[in-house]
Amino acid sequence: MIAQWWNALQPRERNLLAIGGVVCAIMLAWAFIWHPLARARADAHARVERARDDVAWMRSMIPQANELHAQGVRGHAERQGKSLLALADASARSAGLSGALKRVEPTGGNSVRVNFEVASFDMLVDWLSQLARDYGVRVSDFSADKVEGLGLVNARVTLEEAQH
Repeated sequence: MIAQWWNALQPRERNLLAIGGVVCAIMLAWAFIWHPLARARADAHARVERARDDVAWMRSMIPQANELHAQGVRGHAERQGKSLLALADASARSAGLSGALKRVEPTGGNSVRVNFEVASFDMLVDWLSQLARDYGVRVSDFSADKVEGLGLVNARVTLEEAQH
C-alpha cells in the first residue's frame, strides 16, 4: 500500500519527501541524542571543576584541621585528671547551664549522657562547641524538644571522648 503510494508520486515529490525525511531524522537525532549528551557532558565537566575546587579548598584547610585536632589532644591532656563525667558536669555549670542541668550519668567506659530541662539552645550549642574545641569531646547522640519559651529546649546529649 505504501509502496504503491510512493510509486504513484512524481520523482520530484519523492525527492522532496526523501530530503524532508532525512532533515527530520537529523533534527530528531540532534534533539533526542546529541543535544542531551552534549548538555550532560557540560554538566559533568562543571561538576568535576566544582569537585576540584572543593578538593583544593579541603587541602588548604589541612593545617587548620591539624591545629584543631592538636588543640583537642592538648585539651584531653589539660583536663587535670577529670573524668568525662566530671568534665561534663563542671563545664556545663561554668557555661551557665547549671539551672537546666538535671542529670549526668555514665553510659560506657568513655561516654556520658547529660540531660537538660528548660535550657537555652544557644548556650547548649556553645557548650558543646567548647567541649569539642577545647577537650576533643564529641557528641555521639543529641535530641532536643522545644519547650515553651523563646529558644528553650529539653535536651539529651551523649558525649564521647575522642580516641587518640
